[in-house]
Amino acid sequence: MARIKIVTDSTADLSEKQIDKYNIKVVPLTVTFGSESFADGVDLPAEIFYQKLTSEDELPKTTQPSPEMFRRVYEETASPEDVIISIHISGKLSGTLNSVEVASGMVSSKVIPVDSKNASQGIGRTVLCAAEAIHRGMSLEETLEIANRSIERTFSVFAVDTLEFLQRNGRIGKAASLAGSLLQIRPILYADPEGMVAPYDKVRGRSRVIPTLINAALKNLEPEQPVNLSVVYTGGGEDNARVLLEKLKAEYEIEDLYLGMVGPAIGTHIGPGAIGLMIQPSFDSLTTL
Repeated sequence: MARIKIVTDSTADLSEKQIDKYNIKVVPLTVTFGSESFADGVDLPAEIFYQKLTSEDELPKTTQPSPEMFRRVYEETASPEDVIISIHISGKLSGTLNSVEVASGMVSSKVIPVDSKNASQGIGRTVLCAAEAIHRGMSLEETLEIANRSIERTFSVFAVDTLEFLQRNGRIGKAASLAGSLLQIRPILYADPEGMVAPYDKVRGRSRVIPTLINAALKNLEPEQPVNLSVVYTGGGEDNARVLLEKLKAEYEIEDLYLGMVGPAIGTHIGPGAIGLMIQPSFDSLTTL
């Protein structure tokens, strides 16, 4: 009997608990500091990465997994009669999906590439929804429908201390309009429906960041139904992330909650001191939309 398997990449920032619960396979990107290369989420702990990010003169670079890496994972994960749903970072932000599409032609199993149009736990939320659908015995068609609903209804918004890292790594996209050195301006960015990093707002001073993120969440998902929520942060942002989380708890009935650090592959591009949230209707709510 054909089974449905889930594969993603390390930019989903899934925790070990989330990975183990559903037996999700994660293919790491490569993070390079000078002549040193690390497998994202494997041999470069996030805490050490952010120490290096603020102390090294040269910015790190990220490299997508090769088709060969995906081929190996697909063959290790699935039998020829199985189906693999491979869910990844926005195709507008990385070439990872290109590697997936090439690898899909190198294996006997059927591989269905899915563009999350998101990053970090914005990807993770769709991965978890698809995995939960499989866990509940839903068909391939039902699982893909849930994944697509998750992509459409997951709202990701984040605040960065500076646009320097996005600019220097070429990932700023539509947010280029916020570039500049205006004193005390904090950019608020989001993953737009096309999967680009786009400007959402800009505020003066750190004190306005958390209220703006909360208002953005409430504007996009009113607290009329249970939600899944992820609050994430880069190095130096944990205290603010915890404050943000507590305030969101007062607004929403949260069914599935995650608080954690953004991994090196995404942290390379947004830098230290960032906080963000990813919110969507709960799984049961998604099934009734």
